[in-house]
Amino acid sequence: MESKIYKTDVLIIGSGGAGSRAAIEINKNGHKATIVSKGLSFKSGCTGMAEGGYNAAITRINPDDDKKIHYEDTLKGGGHLNDKELVKTLVNNSPDRLTDLEEYGALFDRKDNGKLNQRPFGGQSKKRTYFQSDRTGHEIITSLKEEIIKNKIETLDEIMITSLITDKKEEKVIGAIGLNLKNSTTIFFQTKAIVLATGGAGQLYPITSNTIQKNGDGFALGYNIGAELIDMEEIQFHPTGMVFPKSKAGVLVTEAVRGEGGILLNKNNERFMENYDPRKELATRDVVARSIYNEIRNNRGSEKGGVYLDISHLENEIIEEKLETMLEQFLDIGVDIRKEKMEVAPTAHHFMGGIKINTKCETNIKNLFAAGEVTGGVHGANRLGGNALADTQVFGKIAGKSASQTCENTELTINEEMIENEEKRIQNLIKNGKYDPTQLKNELKNIMWEYVSIIRNEQGLNTALDKIKELENKTKNLNIKNKKEYNEKLINGLELINMITISKLIIKSAILRKESRGAHYREDYPKKEEKWERSIVLTKNKETYFITR
Repeated sequence: MESKIYKTDVLIIGSGGAGSRAAIEINKNGHKATIVSKGLSFKSGCTGMAEGGYNAAITRINPDDDKKIHYEDTLKGGGHLNDKELVKTLVNNSPDRLTDLEEYGALFDRKDNGKLNQRPFGGQSKKRTYFQSDRTGHEIITSLKEEIIKNKIETLDEIMITSLITDKKEEKVIGAIGLNLKNSTTIFFQTKAIVLATGGAGQLYPITSNTIQKNGDGFALGYNIGAELIDMEEIQFHPTGMVFPKSKAGVLVTEAVRGEGGILLNKNNERFMENYDPRKELATRDVVARSIYNEIRNNRGSEKGGVYLDISHLENEIIEEKLETMLEQFLDIGVDIRKEKMEVAPTAHHFMGGIKINTKCETNIKNLFAAGEVTGGVHGANRLGGNALADTQVFGKIAGKSASQTCENTELTINEEMIENEEKRIQNLIKNGKYDPTQLKNELKNIMWEYVSIIRNEQGLNTALDKIKELENKTKNLNIKNKKEYNEKLINGLELINMITISKLIIKSAILRKESRGAHYREDYPKKEEKWERSIVLTKNKETYFITR
């Protein structure tokens, strides 16, 4: 196996909102940006699937709101585990990045007076979520795509980055190895800087709102060369995913449904959120998800194993205009949400933890930058709906600017030994072994769902760790045939190894955090403890350490 060499100034791994915005900024600063996608460009990320909206505190539009209130809401929603400087950066810059999107052609909903419209979202004390019906993410990624095409920024499809390459001193990144999924050949990307924008890892679970590419590759890529990962135990389960049919289990039912007035009911037709939180359906996502889980666990769930979400009391015009995608989504399975209740249940959605960055999107590895869901610290222990799309644009721009500045004083170099080692690692996976990587992936997902999901305890976490270590031993004997075309088993094998790496880190962090905070709920430690208002930082080469917030 011998890699082709491909040269660029900045390699951006991921073509979602953060990666696309970084590329635009790099191009603006006069450097060559190359976007690499594991799937199809602009379609394999989660930005295009985001439905609800984009948060920005714009006082001239909503005089009741300001950036300080947005900052305080974000910290409160995040259980005060957020990096405060990153939150300040988010709230201070999100209004300007919204303006950028409009300049790129994005059309957001407006009121009759011409001003931008907002909808209420969970955990927010003011209306600050800007939207385009219930397909806001699609509108954003479409506008970014058009800007990238207009500026002739290069995009490469269906290449899985399997390893980042460092210099011989292991101090900075100088490139990456990519597996061309179309023909199973490898490419060495020689580059001055790298922006990780790979998104999260919802595919660690069998029920998720994420695209099939979201296996946590970015977390593993960074971790394997010594990047710091922060608060990996904090995984958000969106309260409302589809329950049936099985092929659609986990498909997102946007928070906009509740924002527009949808109510949650159990099988007894009781509006149960009144029993859990005074904010009812607009409590933070961690609270609503646990409340739904509790109703189901106590035999008050719907016939198909969820709860009911009802908007039939709203005027048809509101549903047809502001929830158009949801209407079509349920009509496809024979449910008219203008007249009938939806059935929903929690679905693995967003990682609040990830690669540790500073306000310049720098990691602890020189020339490696990160933005979007692959990073940790912005959202703390629980993300507010609407903050993720803002996150992609704010930190995507910053990552692009920082990477561009790095290019000014960096020369292209090569580390042939590390490239050869990665080529050998991939080649050594190809053999007639005993275990099917696809089957092992499914086993891992079920382990994570049973023991490391919405409600956790130490016994279950230790059981999960033991079971995952057994799976890890089996990866030494995978059944992967050698193919010169698309090799699904090889892809699954590489993904499985990454998924095992990340699952072990999540479990380790979840065992360490002996309290309940945000999305991390320990039934053996059900209270939030002041002494645990600190972040957990894990690295491959150093001991775990903590950051007091």
